[in-house]
Amino acid sequence: MKKILLLTLIFTVSFIQQVLAATFPERPPTNKGNGEEETVVMVEVEGNPNEILTQIERELPNSQLRKIFQSLFTGFSLGIQKQDIEVLEKIAGIKRIDPLRTYEVTLDESVPFIGGDKIRGKLDKKGQRLTGKGIKIAVIDTGIDYEHPDLKKNFKGGYDVVDQDGDPMETTKEQGLSTIHGTHVAGIIAANGKIKGVAPEAEIYAYRALGPGGKGTTEQVIEAIEKAVDDGVDIINLSLGNTVNGPDWPTSIALDKAVEKGVIAVTSNGNSGPNMWTVGSPGTSLRAISVGASTPPLKVPYLTYESEDREIALNMLVGSKPWTFKRDIPIKEVGLGRTEDMKDVKNKLVLVKRGVIPFVEKAKTAQLAGARGVIIYNNTPGPFMGALEMQLDIPVVSISKEDGEWLKDKVDLKESNYLRTIYRKEEDQIAPFSSRGPVTHTWGVKPDVVAPGVAIDSTIPKGYLGLNGTSMSAPHVAGTAALVKQAHPDWTPDEIKAAIMNTAKPIEDKEGKPYSPHEQGTGRIQVGKAVQAETLVYPGTVGFGKWTREQSRHLKEVEITIKNTSQRTRTYHVKPPFIVPDGIQWKVPFSITLKPGEEKQVPVTIDILPAVFQSGIHYGEFVVEGGRDPVRVPYMFFIEEPNYPRLMAFSFEFGDEEGEYRYEIYLPGGAEEVGIALYDPDTFQFIKYLDVKEDVDRGLLEVELDDLQLEEGIYKTLVYAMKEGKEDLIETTIYIGEDIEKISGHNMHIR
Repeated sequence: MKKILLLTLIFTVSFIQQVLAATFPERPPTNKGNGEEETVVMVEVEGNPNEILTQIERELPNSQLRKIFQSLFTGFSLGIQKQDIEVLEKIAGIKRIDPLRTYEVTLDESVPFIGGDKIRGKLDKKGQRLTGKGIKIAVIDTGIDYEHPDLKKNFKGGYDVVDQDGDPMETTKEQGLSTIHGTHVAGIIAANGKIKGVAPEAEIYAYRALGPGGKGTTEQVIEAIEKAVDDGVDIINLSLGNTVNGPDWPTSIALDKAVEKGVIAVTSNGNSGPNMWTVGSPGTSLRAISVGASTPPLKVPYLTYESEDREIALNMLVGSKPWTFKRDIPIKEVGLGRTEDMKDVKNKLVLVKRGVIPFVEKAKTAQLAGARGVIIYNNTPGPFMGALEMQLDIPVVSISKEDGEWLKDKVDLKESNYLRTIYRKEEDQIAPFSSRGPVTHTWGVKPDVVAPGVAIDSTIPKGYLGLNGTSMSAPHVAGTAALVKQAHPDWTPDEIKAAIMNTAKPIEDKEGKPYSPHEQGTGRIQVGKAVQAETLVYPGTVGFGKWTREQSRHLKEVEITIKNTSQRTRTYHVKPPFIVPDGIQWKVPFSITLKPGEEKQVPVTIDILPAVFQSGIHYGEFVVEGGRDPVRVPYMFFIEEPNYPRLMAFSFEFGDEEGEYRYEIYLPGGAEEVGIALYDPDTFQFIKYLDVKEDVDRGLLEVELDDLQLEEGIYKTLVYAMKEGKEDLIETTIYIGEDIEKISGHNMHIR
């Protein structure tokens, strides 16, 4: 049976059918003194724009034509009174109306922030500037708009795995739910026009593995990886993935094999943070460079309530109008945001609880009621990232459950309440959505590094747009790898990975506490230092595994490779942690002397008494000194069985014959017991166990079922797995019957 798992793009956006032309500054709305507010809209039409404009002139004589577009965008921009938009929507031939947006090109911020601009002044061994010239980079994604003026010079070919042809263009709206993601990723790597990517002269090869809506399968992604390797690319970028935290998932294995063949593989870590164990395949690949998301320099808004000291961090929903308030604004709590809840909200901010109603519906209801902005607080612990399916005229933000409930309690105490917005300049913070490691089973450190992934503006079909996600972080690293490859064409993928990891900047949270290795890897990338690295140490992080407290004293040795890439002989020393806790001793060589170009495998031994340590994760770093700059090597180990999710990625579908079904569950560490319990969806009354198994090995459990003796219909389903005293559940629904559309499976969504 051919195994297929749908993959999803790792970026936080769930819409954008097209891009509006961004070459004209937005004209601010005007008020004509009679209460009629004017705005500017972009109008997409079917047919001849001039004929539709004639009708508009008859229906809306006060409207003002600004620009007509007939090549990349069929339509025009129009000055119009807001109250006349409803009339405009009813005119035949008009497909879509959108407010005019102002776009800011901020690759000019994230690229210089990591050092990508200054390095262009350096030369490679051939005397050419470091721009990625001659380096072939595969973007395995949704395709790219190779006609974009910032990309067409660099586009050199590729393949469409979805349609099985040689045209890897993004999905257009005529083909289904249109896509923009691959074009955005490609721009970060190698845009070379109005904006410039990290490696603006690198060659881009596009492989369309994800079709309409950004959906694809393991099968398609692996085929794209194979084609890219066969085509002789130097680097592969995969800003996509699933939620399976396992080192042996097919896409992770495929990337490991690609690296073995000499290809540098870069992949995003995932957008399921901030909890541990949220990294997904192919971010779990041992040999690939897995990238988490950090913040470039940003002006970040925080809310304060009257005289309280608490500051509430805001996360903009993708597609939202920017939050720019400066004065105190009244706020009202409106429950879940239903129409009947939106009373007395005109010119106020509304506080809405997440759940039941889609974000965009809550926001539309608030806008129609006259609210100035929407604050959605989470219904589960922690913050969240979201997106709007359409553009609105008011800003929409999210806050954590804890902040939302605190704010609700304050607002409920009195009639009149006000919020003030303050702005703080921040940089080098781990994005809340960035997935964390470690990897199950191997207990390996992931991500390897972090890179800017918040508010990154880049190319999309017919324009530019800002997006968030580790999808935006990975191409910063792919571009960096291209520059390192150009400077050092004889370096292997492992050596280039080491250069990027060894020179990363360790970053700290807002309280000054260093982020852990499973949050930041070795830190935020620094392009210039990676290119100029003179000492390489790999692997760049070390996982020592796990022990139980019952185990006696134990020695474990790992080998690291130290390579001297400088022009003179160097003597290196491996320095264990300065503060060594009770229960650990380190054994390292006294010194290692290496000639230029020489490398050596060096043993590092941990001598541990597990009983001394508490259960859980323990980490630190040792340092290799002797080069121009010291090299930090983070390490990690566990005491007792880690608290990872006991099951992942449940799917249920029809079998090959009538009346047959099959299900799959990924068990990261195996299970003492795993089962599926069925309940009535209305009464929640227990019906039966669909299946129960004991002592199941780790990996993908695949089971075929028949003769279920169940009535046709939808069933509430609890899938559970138990191991080492911990039980985890997946709550879902399955369908028994003939309608395949109702079957639960790996339903993917754009994050």
